[in-house]
Amino acid sequence: MTSITRRTLLAAAGLAPAFASPAFLRSASARTSVITVASLLGEEKPETRIWRWIADRAEERLPGRFRFRIVPNGALGGEKEVADGALLGSIQASLCTVSTLTAWVPELQILDLPFLYSDAAHLRRVVGSDVGSDLVRRLASHGFVASGFIDYGARHLLAKEPITLPEQMQGKTMRVIQSRLHTSLWSRFGAIPVGIPITETYNALSTGVADAMDLTISAYAGLKLHEVVPYLTRTAHIRSAGVVFYAENFWDRLEEEEQQVLAEISAEASEVFNGWMAADEEASLDLAVSQGTQVLQPERPEDWRKTAETLWQEFSGVVGGREVIDSVLKLA
Repeated sequence: MTSITRRTLLAAAGLAPAFASPAFLRSASARTSVITVASLLGEEKPETRIWRWIADRAEERLPGRFRFRIVPNGALGGEKEVADGALLGSIQASLCTVSTLTAWVPELQILDLPFLYSDAAHLRRVVGSDVGSDLVRRLASHGFVASGFIDYGARHLLAKEPITLPEQMQGKTMRVIQSRLHTSLWSRFGAIPVGIPITETYNALSTGVADAMDLTISAYAGLKLHEVVPYLTRTAHIRSAGVVFYAENFWDRLEEEEQQVLAEISAEASEVFNGWMAADEEASLDLAVSQGTQVLQPERPEDWRKTAETLWQEFSGVVGGREVIDSVLKLA
C-alpha cells in the first residue's frame, strides 16, 4: 500500500524543521532510546516481523540509538489496551487497525465502511490521497504519530456452523470490534453484537459466549480460531486497514535525526508488511483448510451488500460528509 508521504508525516508530527537542514549532527548527549513494541501475534507473523525489520534497519542507520523491546502474542493486551498504553507512556510503538483508533479519530471510519473498497489497490489509492493525509493529521492531534498505512486483508465471516445467507445471522451472538460501526453493521443482520478483545475471542467462542465473528484470514489462522469457528464465509465485507504508529509522548523526546530515520524506515516497512501479509493470507488459508476449515461463498451477495451499505448514510456525517464517500468511490 502506498505509504504516507514524507510531507504528510512531517506536517502531522510537526517535524518539518528536520528536513529543512541539509545535515544532522549527533549531539553529545545522544542516548539509547528503548522502544517497547506490542504485537498481537507470534514471531512468524507479519505483525511481529515488521518490527524486527524496522529494528535491524534502525541499527544500521543509527547504531546504538534504539533498543527495540518487542513483545509478541498479545502479552501487552489487545489493540485498545495497547493504544491506551501508548498514550500513557508504557508502550512506544505498535500496529493498530483503524477500527480501534476510531475511538479517538471517528473520521477513520471512512476506511472501515463495508463494501466501499473494491480491492487492496483501491484502498492504497485512498490512503495515498488527501483523505489519508487528513487522517494522519487527525491521529497526530490525538497522540498517535502514524508513519504508514497497512493492509491486513479483507475481513470474512467466521462461524461455528455454515452461514451463507444474511438471514442466517438472525439471533447469532457476534463478537465484534468495540466500535459503533461494527456493532451497527451486525445488528442490521439481526445478530447480537458483543464487544470482546481479540485476545479473548478464542475462549469466548469455545465456551459459547459468541457464535461467530469476523476477521482477516491471516489472524484467523494465527490465533488458531479455526479450532473453534471452522466455517469461513468469504464475505470480504471490510478491507482491514491499519497504521504503523509511535506514541507522541515518546516521539517528541527523540532528536530530529532519530525522528527522520524512524519515519523513513517505518514508511518503507509498511510496504514490506503488505507484501508479507498477502503471502501470509494464502499460506494461512491453506493451513486452516488442512486442519478442517470449510470455506464457503456467500449466497445472494447483493443482499449482504445492500444491507451493509445502509451504514454509508448513517456514518456519512462522521466521516466528513457524503462528498468524502464519493471521493473514495471515484478512486475505485
